[in-house]
Amino acid sequence: MSAYDFFTITSIVGLIILLIVLVYAIRSIKIIRPYEKGVVERLGKFLRVWEPGLHLLIPFVDRVTKVDMRENVVDVPPQEVITKDNVAVTVDAVVYYEATDPFKLIYNVTNFYLAATKLAQTNLRNVVGEMQLDESLTSREKINITLRDILDEATDKWGVRVVRVELQRIEPPADVTQAMHRQMKAERDRRAMILEAEGDRAAAIARAEGTKQSAILEAEGRATAIKEIADAERAQKILNAEGEAQAILNVFGAIHEGDPTQDLITVRYLETLKFVANGNATKIFMPLEVQGLANAAGVVGEMLGSTLNQDK
Repeated sequence: MSAYDFFTITSIVGLIILLIVLVYAIRSIKIIRPYEKGVVERLGKFLRVWEPGLHLLIPFVDRVTKVDMRENVVDVPPQEVITKDNVAVTVDAVVYYEATDPFKLIYNVTNFYLAATKLAQTNLRNVVGEMQLDESLTSREKINITLRDILDEATDKWGVRVVRVELQRIEPPADVTQAMHRQMKAERDRRAMILEAEGDRAAAIARAEGTKQSAILEAEGRATAIKEIADAERAQKILNAEGEAQAILNVFGAIHEGDPTQDLITVRYLETLKFVANGNATKIFMPLEVQGLANAAGVVGEMLGSTLNQDK
């Protein structure tokens, strides 16, 4: 073997060794991204969990399985579910989850996606199957919350947290849908008729109240007018009586001031007798002094009447 051959063989071996070292160095470097965690096994045994960053391992001895810690989604395929009132509806949903423990996610479940899909389907059948059709159509939020709680509890041992569950559709058969449409139309017509009847009743009540209030106001107006007329007549009579009383007082005062004789008073009394006895029951109120003079005049009148009867 010549020196050239030896040098060539040595160069090839060195190059091979360099390549092996390079490959070894490349395989020993692992980068864990910020949204990942690495589960490290050494010779088939769990070693540790790597956080995001640059890590070194022993090639061909250590093995790293990366776990995505971001929120993921499981699409639950459509399936037929029998409701409590025996109506078949087509239901599908989506499940949003995120990994919380990469160790449990790797070692406690073989295929998480398949397991989560089957678990969501079975529990969706259970939840919807306990409801009436109308209740299932109007209780999406209740179904979402109930299913999320069930899945979250079941997947806890898999190192997964179920964030939320959303129903994409609940679709009853075509004939049931048409019957529901007719039912809703009949219900809307019934409500319209009830509202119309209530409006007519309210209008009739309002009209009756208006008529009653008008009659009350009219009666109160007539009563007020009658009262005012009566007050006016009473005031007029009071004024007339006060005027007559003042006139009598004036006449009485004038008589006293004139110092009349007894004969004059008697003659004046005789002139007024016909007005006293006119049959109209007219009453004249005079002061006490005038009444005394009138009594005296009456005595004189009786004496004159007796004399006239004797002459006849």
